[in-house]
Amino acid sequence: MIRCHLSSLMGRDKLNISDVARATGLNRSTITALYRETATRVELPAIEQLCALFKCSVGELLEVVPDTDKGTL
Repeated sequence: MIRCHLSSLMGRDKLNISDVARATGLNRSTITALYRETATRVELPAIEQLCALFKCSVGELLEVVPDTDKGTL
């Protein structure tokens, strides 16, 4: 499973969804899905824009964690 750390990064920088949407030009629904970790797919330019905004790497934004239900990655 992929874990998204957008909510932590937003909290660190004291930004809300509207702030991130305005700064990146991304749709609010895209940001909300990543924030709530309900996104099933994300375009690479969106990841690039978020990493630029938060000055982080992809690995700091997204993390692969073992799926406890299946016991595998």
